[in-house]
Amino acid sequence: MKLKPPMQPSTLPNQLPAQLPVPDASALAHSQQLQKILLQRIEAAGGWMGFDTYMETALYEPGLGYYSGGATKFGPAGDFVTAPELSPLFGATLARPIADWLRASASQVLEFGAGSGALAAQLLNALGSQDCAPEQYFILELSGTLRARQQETLARVAPQWAERVRWLDALPENFDGVMLGNEVLDAMPVRLFVKHEGLIRERGVASHRGQCVFADAPADAALGAQITALETHLGGALPDGYVSEVCPAASAFIASVAACLQRGVVLLIDYGFPAREYYHPQRTQGTLMCHYRHHAHGDPFLYPGLQDITAHVDFSALAHAAHDAGLTLLGYTSQARALINAGITELAANLDRNDLATFLPAARGLQTLMAESEMGELFKMIAFGTGSTNFDTTLFNQGNRHL
Repeated sequence: MKLKPPMQPSTLPNQLPAQLPVPDASALAHSQQLQKILLQRIEAAGGWMGFDTYMETALYEPGLGYYSGGATKFGPAGDFVTAPELSPLFGATLARPIADWLRASASQVLEFGAGSGALAAQLLNALGSQDCAPEQYFILELSGTLRARQQETLARVAPQWAERVRWLDALPENFDGVMLGNEVLDAMPVRLFVKHEGLIRERGVASHRGQCVFADAPADAALGAQITALETHLGGALPDGYVSEVCPAASAFIASVAACLQRGVVLLIDYGFPAREYYHPQRTQGTLMCHYRHHAHGDPFLYPGLQDITAHVDFSALAHAAHDAGLTLLGYTSQARALINAGITELAANLDRNDLATFLPAARGLQTLMAESEMGELFKMIAFGTGSTNFDTTLFNQGNRHL
């Protein structure tokens, strides 16, 4: 049993919106069951667990976690809306570079965590219209509930291609083709840290009067070394009282992808920054954020199992891990610039403006996807390639950024 380390009260602010919806009795009972498990595991661990362990349990505990418990997550009835749900132009646009990558590698796609299945359906339809429908479209999805929803979406939106879709429980040993993930990295468990009197401490989770609370403990060697390397990369020490997070899980993920991908491209889309922006001295409280019924707030201990818990992506760390694993960076830029490079404005111009029932929602969705104040700047696209082929980089021809 782990010895209980010295603790320090959290200084993270309680960022709850004034009118957060209250779950019904059934959902609340579900959350309380997961809360009980979390408290039991904290006790079994000696009174403290790392926040990454808490986050992994809250999101992925079989049958109870946010992504494995069966509650609606996407769209107006869920907790948030992703890009494919905003506009079919998103998938139709991405199909253009993906078609080129498929022709240069192999005719198969592997999507990580396909959500509602909207992106898969859009890509299959658009690739099919280009005579480039993949022979196989794999979806790596661990949630049975989400698999069922993806199957329903594909049967309804892309019935002619649905039979080509296969679901996986793990990465294959070898893969040629295109891999992609939209808003996958932000849901990977993070380790929290705080700079305290010149030392790095790990911000974890303890229990207090039957509730989970933040508590600090001495950082282990791995976390300490990672923050020291980060400060060296940034060219100076982080200020005292600085709170943020690192995501070893994302680095491990891209290393696993590199070991699997023999020839092809991996495209990842998510919100985040390069390290120099992520760990800016004024970003003193990190990027940890929760989403519940379209409300964003800062309390990860509220309704475990019913709300999403996320952190922004450090794209510099991701690129370094990919390079170390043998992948080549093809490009990195904002979502808006990548979509423009891939021709979204051309596709939008082809919409029938007289068909208001179709045109108006598409136009509103396009605004959200592209606007700097919405998803256009915060969301980024990054791609890596491997194999002897020179893959097309049109997606990053203009606006390519340094990491």
